[in-house]
Amino acid sequence: MIWHLFTNRRQAQTIRALYGAIVAQARNAVFYKHYAVPDTVNGRFDMIVLHLSLFLDRSEAGDDALRTAGQKAFDLFCTELDGHVREQGTGDLQVPKEMQKFASAFYGRRAAYRDALAEPGNRALESAVMRNIYGQGGEPDAGAARLARYIRAAAESLGRQQDFAGGIIAWPDPSAMTADAHPAQTTTQQANVY
Repeated sequence: MIWHLFTNRRQAQTIRALYGAIVAQARNAVFYKHYAVPDTVNGRFDMIVLHLSLFLDRSEAGDDALRTAGQKAFDLFCTELDGHVREQGTGDLQVPKEMQKFASAFYGRRAAYRDALAEPGNRALESAVMRNIYGQGGEPDAGAARLARYIRAAAESLGRQQDFAGGIIAWPDPSAMTADAHPAQTTTQQANVY
């Protein structure tokens, strides 16, 4: 029984570290300064959704342990979101409705990114980020093009990563993205786990 408790505690720490790495990358100031992602509550939510979606896609392609880690990271996201909604003063009866709105936004964006990544080139990704992150239609701009390149590089980087047990995710360095190239560097994000 003691071993079971130790294993559960260790798994919970790894899940918190993975989720922390997702949030830390989503909050990287480069996205807001150089990619023109709106530095708003919605903009930051959208970046967390983007990075969580990428991690979930990778986890679903992995073994049972990685699929479980992906589900638990998503559960932690929902728990954090529920807490945030309540902190904003939403009443108990209204919380489920708000969570349903967030769930609809999450699943819609996740499907858009997955479908766009399945397309060759980045045009579909550019359109998806224009709608979902920049909140506008029309022709993608330089920020959307740069973010689309980053998303593709992140998906490729996650696809190559085999070990997530330490709660570390090797994300591409968003500051290394240029107009003409994929980043050669990656950054690793791990949250502090206490």
